[in-house]
Amino acid sequence: MLHRLRQWICPDLAIDLGTANTLVAIQGAGVVVDEPSVLALEKGTRRVLGRGTAVGKLAKQMLGRTPDSITAVRPLQDGVITDFELCEAMLEYFIRKSSPRRLLRPRVVIAVPGSITQVEKRAVFNSAERAGAGRVYLIDESKAAGIGAGLPISEPMASMVCDIGGGTTEIAILSLAETVVSRSIRIGGDEMDEAIVEYMKQHFSLRIGTQAAEAIKIEIGSAFPLDQELTSEVRGVDSISGVPRKAVVTSEEIREALREPLEAILGAVRNVIEQCKPELAADIVDTGLVLTGGGALLRGSDRLMNEQLGVPVRVADEPLTTVARGTAICLEHLSQWRDSLEDGNGDL
Repeated sequence: MLHRLRQWICPDLAIDLGTANTLVAIQGAGVVVDEPSVLALEKGTRRVLGRGTAVGKLAKQMLGRTPDSITAVRPLQDGVITDFELCEAMLEYFIRKSSPRRLLRPRVVIAVPGSITQVEKRAVFNSAERAGAGRVYLIDESKAAGIGAGLPISEPMASMVCDIGGGTTEIAILSLAETVVSRSIRIGGDEMDEAIVEYMKQHFSLRIGTQAAEAIKIEIGSAFPLDQELTSEVRGVDSISGVPRKAVVTSEEIREALREPLEAILGAVRNVIEQCKPELAADIVDTGLVLTGGGALLRGSDRLMNEQLGVPVRVADEPLTTVARGTAICLEHLSQWRDSLEDGNGDL
């Protein structure tokens, strides 16, 4: 009874703290916040616009479009906090938005990349606690992705997951609720966007922003040849004349632009499989690989990996929310998963 009352007054939160987007889930309610990890500031100050409300979707719309008096910033890069004060302000806004009737400090489980250092983990603990969290726990994104994808990671068999996020890609082989082999690389959707920006500059003499590159990636991007190739009109600034102009780009060209970051991700997945024990590697031939994260939505990403790795590959249901849902499951069954989490020793 007391637990249900506490959950009503101050629900515990599961947070997927991502470079591109931050998601917050509440037990029994699912994902209640899904916003870009962006804030808009008054230029030359640390003050968030709109009395602290220019966060998330509103702030992302301002990226690359702000006047001199406003700047839009991301407090995370490659999955780690690069600006502690702004990350704290962002988390405070999202925590307040997810549980507006909060009277107590909620317990929080946060999914973080496996590659972050102890110093970077401490930064997450401190930012969350100052943002209003009570006791704070951290979980590796790859493990949260495996749980959220419904993989039998507690069984004595191999479950393999590849979470392609905005700033990092997390790859892990899990068995008996533990991570057997894992790798985290700081390559993800942001690097794909940058690769498209550079390709347009080199091959079309056209300067575009990362938001335009992301839109192209979503519209016609692919990792594997399509049954029917696509085209898109791109608007930008001519690198030579400096005037606005248009260009038509094909899905084949965008696939070529994405080749390098995709090869890096494939190489990391191969490396994890190579480090795996033969018995578990044999399991993967049957159980295969599950793709999660925004990068899993790139057309043909599963077909490319299937062809290159020779194992079954599938995209998880609702891959954008897989990590958040897995983190929420850990929070709901905290006594079962506590040993898998890092405790920040916050106050309840």
